[in-house]
Amino acid sequence: MTGPESEGLQLRRAVCPGSFDPVTNGHLDIIARASKLYDVVHVVVMINQSKQGLFTVDERIELIREVTAEYGNVEVEAYHGLLVDYCKERDIPAIVKGLRAVSDFDYELQMAQMNNGLSGVETLFVPTSPTYSFLSSSLVKEVAAWGGDVSHLVPPAVLAALTERLPGKRPG
Repeated sequence: MTGPESEGLQLRRAVCPGSFDPVTNGHLDIIARASKLYDVVHVVVMINQSKQGLFTVDERIELIREVTAEYGNVEVEAYHGLLVDYCKERDIPAIVKGLRAVSDFDYELQMAQMNNGLSGVETLFVPTSPTYSFLSSSLVKEVAAWGGDVSHLVPPAVLAALTERLPGKRPG
């Protein structure tokens, strides 16, 4: 073994959670920035059984793996349960969350405080690039479903998957 772990140094690790249905350029902005700050970034597709997604969890994982492959330090998997349990099971001390607007902060601050109280895991807030401050997966799906152009909002692989999933509509 070579590198920091072989020298007794612990890798700096963080998690970027979400539903990623589908992954957008806004998500990628946050993941890319986190990948520059941490040795390993765990992108976790959180499973919510009460929600029916456009893409299956496995499809989301594959799309995220494809569009983050260039970073080299991103691991992608799904998890069903509390995010803090995921972090405890893997000894991950930090959650990285993107903030689009002040309204995001109100909710995310409560979650961060709860997560820290439950497990000691810290949450780092990263302001989303202004280019993507309005962007959400829900908005992408709605625009794409009506045949609107979302090609500038999602990576090419996601655009292809949307085009395939929404027959008769050309979301690009």
